[in-house]
Amino acid sequence: QRVLDSLRRMKSFATLYERAAARKGGRAALEALIPEPESTAALRRVPDDRWLSMMTRCVFQAGFSWKVVDKKWPGFEEAYGDFDPAAVAGHSDDDLDRLMKDTRIIRQWRKVKATRHNARFVLDLAEEHGSAARFFADYPSDEFVGLLAVLKKRAAWLGGTSAQYFLRSMGKESFILSRDVLAALRREKVFDGAESSQYSLNSIQTAFNDWVADGGENLTRVSRVLAFTVGA
Repeated sequence: QRVLDSLRRMKSFATLYERAAARKGGRAALEALIPEPESTAALRRVPDDRWLSMMTRCVFQAGFSWKVVDKKWPGFEEAYGDFDPAAVAGHSDDDLDRLMKDTRIIRQWRKVKATRHNARFVLDLAEEHGSAARFFADYPSDEFVGLLAVLKKRAAWLGGTSAQYFLRSMGKESFILSRDVLAALRREKVFDGAESSQYSLNSIQTAFNDWVADGGENLTRVSRVLAFTVGA
């Protein structure tokens, strides 16, 4: 009942859109800032090594300078053999020690170890669903918090916004609970507790689904519009 009550208090998507457009200098300027998610068919065609690569990139970006990671990324691709999941999953502890001496990458032990774990996770998804790409592509957007829960439980270092940025970067329809988006959701009284609680996440998913149905088209679009009703 509390969720239904909060939805009744939320502004329509059209109202949010006009507010965001006014803040960004008009509709055309706003539209230029809203990425279009990839289609399910396109996501299915992405090789699993690219999913592992972006997973790793987002893991290493967490709590670190994104510019530094971007600059070093070609070296990461070389050091990890273009992120072939089977090869990375097969890394021995000696291989991890070797990587910790490789100046082409950022040598952080827990994240290097997490990469092997995530390669095994990608292989598990491929065994269960035919490919990791198929799993991510086919996961329903109206249950996006469930996908985040899978990543938090089964992958390493992919809780919170790291998982959200990973999926957005791959073109998966998604929301990102950035500071501005959270501020907008609180303003709309979507939730009032900790954003990481299951109750709050369910309320957030319900609100996003409602805005999508109200003309928002997809989670990515709603998420960006919400952010721009708050941010500069």
